[in-house]
Amino acid sequence: MRALGAALMTAVLALGPFRGSAAAHALSPALLEIEELAGERVAVAWKISVFQPTGAALEPVLPPDCVAETPPADTAATDSITTRWTAHCPGGLVGREVGVDGLATGKTDALVRIMLADRRVVQGVLRAGEPRLAIPVRARRVDVLRSYAKLGIEHILTGPDHLLFVFGLLLLVASPGLLVRTITAFTAGHSVTLSLAALGLARLPSRPIEVGIAASVFLLAVELSRDPRPTPTLIRRAPWVIAGLFGLLHGLGFAGALAEVGLPDGEIPTALFAFNVGIEIGQLCFVGVVLAAGAAVASIVTRRIPAARWIPVYAMGSLSALWCIERTLALVAPAW
Repeated sequence: MRALGAALMTAVLALGPFRGSAAAHALSPALLEIEELAGERVAVAWKISVFQPTGAALEPVLPPDCVAETPPADTAATDSITTRWTAHCPGGLVGREVGVDGLATGKTDALVRIMLADRRVVQGVLRAGEPRLAIPVRARRVDVLRSYAKLGIEHILTGPDHLLFVFGLLLLVASPGLLVRTITAFTAGHSVTLSLAALGLARLPSRPIEVGIAASVFLLAVELSRDPRPTPTLIRRAPWVIAGLFGLLHGLGFAGALAEVGLPDGEIPTALFAFNVGIEIGQLCFVGVVLAAGAAVASIVTRRIPAARWIPVYAMGSLSALWCIERTLALVAPAW
């Protein structure tokens, strides 16, 4: 399987944007939160990343007759700015649209979470092609399924550390049957902790989890860099065990994206199921593309450049080591 290395790395680079940042895997869309208050008033919170493309101008859009009552107040964090204000919206928000302008220029998505006066929560993901969210009179389960499945797919496919770990498993395991068991164990592991964290039954600080995820990728890269031994290590004898254990850790990382938008009241099982399904769809697409690309060009690359099989292993190790350093610095010295 390692003979597929250089070709497989091409697919990883195509599907996962490798960025040397401490939050390499994190989904960082804009976030628009609106809560209906008494007297046809709404409280608005608008959160955007400080890392915006040049010329990008994301702006929240409320119904046209909504009038601001208080001036915007900004709160700055390490990597984001949150602006809060209140507005008067005659007739409320039900049956109307909210949205975000500038998504195409900003090259990002926006999460929307609306708490209505009847305590119903309406949520969705806005994109350049769908910059508006209609607030239905009644919540539709199909909308919850679609929105959270898309969110799950986006999160896994924009998470290079998660993808690199799966990529490492593909390099490690040669037997198709063993590969299926290993990927299944990883899936089971992260599904368990994602569900527990989303339901509030397992709460851990995000920054140590980020360090642990980067370390899991680095340890896998170290194992791949070693020559075969007479007595195989545990990770080679039973890769599904290690994949399952590290899957528990990665699931806590997935939960961070879900925590950004939250789970809708009355549709928590549906939203959680859809998000899990979205992650698995994205993961299976990644595995399929990587295996197809590897089968197509690996023999050509490795025959002409025998050492090319080590390129993905050392790239894995270098990127994960960088993430470990950055995330540890962010953990011990947040102001660094």
